[in-house]
Amino acid sequence: MQRAQRRVSNAGFASPVIGSMSASGLRFAIVSARFNAAVTDRLAVGARACLVDHGARASDIEMFNVPGAWELPLATRHLAANGFDAIIAIGCVIRGDTPHFEYVAGAATNGLAQVQMESGIPIGFGLLTVEDNDQAFARAGGREGNKGWESALAALEMALFARGLSVNALT
Repeated sequence: MQRAQRRVSNAGFASPVIGSMSASGLRFAIVSARFNAAVTDRLAVGARACLVDHGARASDIEMFNVPGAWELPLATRHLAANGFDAIIAIGCVIRGDTPHFEYVAGAATNGLAQVQMESGIPIGFGLLTVEDNDQAFARAGGREGNKGWESALAALEMALFARGLSVNALT
């Protein structure tokens, strides 16, 4: 039986994982919304750092930008058809005074889930849905860690899970 190891993120928060995780030999796409770029840029940096810290070569990580969270599902759909082992979707929707928040956050969330289920490609969910700027920055490398890092770690773990299933199915 494998024993739990602890991997520490660049923000100092530990995530329990079973066994060791290596991103070596895997291809990743990080797609980041430009809207709320002061937050999403930090999340994308955290996601990339996680993958590199787990052995991914810089050349195996491709970065893409889209206008906002609304566009993330369509972008991930196109990326899923292009040979990536995992995709990390980065965005930030901050609640305002109108129902726009619910529509964008809900549609982006549901769209990302749909693409993941239809494609079978793991999508790291790095979409922040927050009440205000303070919450956003707290989750983008502040006191709450870096959710970009965490979403990349989840995507890596699921890519290895899928790869392990395909290897086990052949033996």
